[in-house]
Amino acid sequence: MDKKKSTDKVPVSVFKVGGIALAFLIIGYQSALFVHRASALYIAAKRDAPDTVYVVDPLLAERLMESAPVPVRRNAPHSAAVEQVRSKGRKVESFRFNPNTVSAEDLERLGFSSKQAQSILNYRAKGGRFRRPSDFAKSFVVSDSVFKRLEPYISIPKLDINKADSAAFDELPGIGPYFASQMVKYRGRLGGYSYKEQLMDIHNFDAERFGALADLIVCSAPSTPLRLWTLPEDSLKLHPYIKSWQAAHSIVLFRDNTPREQWTVQAVAAAGILPPEDAERLVRCCVADP
Repeated sequence: MDKKKSTDKVPVSVFKVGGIALAFLIIGYQSALFVHRASALYIAAKRDAPDTVYVVDPLLAERLMESAPVPVRRNAPHSAAVEQVRSKGRKVESFRFNPNTVSAEDLERLGFSSKQAQSILNYRAKGGRFRRPSDFAKSFVVSDSVFKRLEPYISIPKLDINKADSAAFDELPGIGPYFASQMVKYRGRLGGYSYKEQLMDIHNFDAERFGALADLIVCSAPSTPLRLWTLPEDSLKLHPYIKSWQAAHSIVLFRDNTPREQWTVQAVAAAGILPPEDAERLVRCCVADP
């Protein structure tokens, strides 16, 4: 009787093996189901971060994100292959923009990837500045084809030398704190710049220095034109092109002895009151009507 009972017992190891086999069957079924659901997808993975993928199908992506055991990063950095997939089908726009102030969002609208846009912002954050459209072309994230498309839309405001402060002048190429302060002081002596070339009146501000920034500046009309026909001698002699009380007194005599309808800067210059160089400069100045 004892011998019969021993033959009816089933070894415990049999149950263990059966359980393991059942577990493998379940895992295999779930894996096959996932592969079947994802067979219509194109998934690009970043090799150095295999947990970062981009899934083309947005509906299945949402389902995967909801069931993911760990949080899924929506805006994680991607490899070049992934960025290429992301850019396909994205609408690229062209509109006027200032590369010194444009936002990352607008840069992406212009066709840049998020990494490229951030690179441009990082350059600006470190003090970099695009003075000319050609400076933007030199950025390593701006390809020749992209620049060719965007060049007509690049809008970098020029500096108005009648409105800029010394800090703004200091940002111009070849202009340090010394020349920036001199540009402000000389503007005060003139009563406002009448034309850009007057900057070369400043000591040591030569043609080479002017040429390096001439295309970056504009000159609006001075707020107060020179009152050549009403200022007294003491005020006239302070102007850089009149300089002396003798010249100022001669201008007053010209006003007193010449009919008003003949009061012109050209007539003052022709009268020999000023040296030819100063007379030529004065002719180009904005002068208030008589």
